Amino acid sequence: MSGTLNKVMLIGHLGDEVKMHYFDGGNCVGRFPLATNETYTNKQTNERVTNTEWHNIVVRNKAAEICEKYLSKGDKVYIEGRLKTRKWQDDKGMDRYSTEIQCTDFTFLSTKNDSPSGPAPSPNPQQAAQKPASNPAVETPTEDSDDLPF
Repeated sequence: MSGTLNKVMLIGHLGDEVKMHYFDGGNCVGRFPLATNETYTNKQTNERVTNTEWHNIVVRNKAAEICEKYLSKGDKVYIEGRLKTRKWQDDKGMDRYSTEIQCTDFTFLSTKNDSPSGPAPSPNPQQAAQKPASNPAVETPTEDSDDLPF
């Protein structure tokens, strides 16, 4: 095989909110950390051990805006992309390297009920439970109605 492949597939949880950066010309980039876990049982101590690996995810333009809008810290997401190593200089002029995942595809795996923030609570749950749900567009059948609902 003469070709090469640079492909990453991750399923993990967001470690922070999506941080956006906008450029002249309307382009933007979103960045967020993604945590993946490996859990195993130590055979000597028989205790469960969890190792967390952190990945720097970079997503661009429209996809970045979608991630910013719908993803929150703790949400579970599937990320597909490629590895990219960037070289930069720190404050002291030393060369530093960062390895990132340039996201090309993603799928949200958390529902809003799964997220840590969850749905907004009702101001007073007792009042909400006492009020019957009414929908004026749906007519309730009367006694002299011969129409069957099916």
